[in-house]
Amino acid sequence: MGSGVKVLVTGAGGFIGSHLVERLVRDGASVRALVHYNSRNDWGNLELLEAGILESVEVITGDIADPFAVRAAVKGCAKVFHLSSLIAIPYSYVAPQSYVTTNVQGAINVLQAAREEGVERVVHTSTSECYGTAQYVPIDEKHPLQGQSPYSASKIGADMIAESYWRSFGLPVATIRPFNTFGPRQSARAVIPTVIAQALKGGPVKLGSLTPTRDMNYVDNTVDGFLRVSEAPEAIGEVINCGSGREIAVGDLARLIIEMVGSKSEIVSDDQRIRPGKSEVERLLACNEKAKSLLGWSPAVDLEEGLRRTIAWFEKHQARYKAGIYNV
Repeated sequence: MGSGVKVLVTGAGGFIGSHLVERLVRDGASVRALVHYNSRNDWGNLELLEAGILESVEVITGDIADPFAVRAAVKGCAKVFHLSSLIAIPYSYVAPQSYVTTNVQGAINVLQAAREEGVERVVHTSTSECYGTAQYVPIDEKHPLQGQSPYSASKIGADMIAESYWRSFGLPVATIRPFNTFGPRQSARAVIPTVIAQALKGGPVKLGSLTPTRDMNYVDNTVDGFLRVSEAPEAIGEVINCGSGREIAVGDLARLIIEMVGSKSEIVSDDQRIRPGKSEVERLLACNEKAKSLLGWSPAVDLEEGLRRTIAWFEKHQARYKAGIYNV
């Protein structure tokens, strides 16, 4: 990222968004961060950044579903990283329409604003959940898309809108499709923070299904993928997987974390954490050859090292997590 380039990050207060903002500032970009408006003026995970980093960020509040707020945020930016989404799968069963409003309407607001403002590059964020349960592995970008949850369906819709803006209007859009990113600051809606928080507390580790496999990718790897997608001319108009190329079952992952934490916690099945049968994604394993060939990207931090870094962060921030409840 060139020094002084003006960029917008939507969803900047989220897990991946905050890490991306931090990296962009360190790389010399001029960063505008859009966070969801709330009466507390809470900037989410951005507030965990070093003061010297945060002081360099132009933080603005708004709602991704409001086209006026989005247009104002995009104005004057050369590149837009669109990460703002509702992402919790369990909550999408409870409030499906809100996922369409935020994820689909939000995406079209960003894309239209970028078109009208002449943005040089939009990096649109997809998700491996769009693939549903693997029909073959490793999963490449040609794998069929399956709406196995309202969340994944909304992201498929957003991805198609992004593709249409490239094909219909020539908007320079590139779509990154991260697999299961993890690391410091992640919410307890995700499996790794769920296990770490419970294991550190010392009680039982309550989980849903233990047999599904996931492709876990450390957040620094994912952020590197975002930057490369934003810079490579070959990425425009493409969907590019960002995954480790390694799968691990949820139960095996939990046992590994418990061992690394040094806990004696036992794994307990909790029925309320189990997805509806036809909605569960049983297997995810990324083919990352396209990212390697187009972007020169490959994961630099492996699962075990990523877990060590993540556990070390959680040990210092246990008070942020409600280990005793199910976070949807």
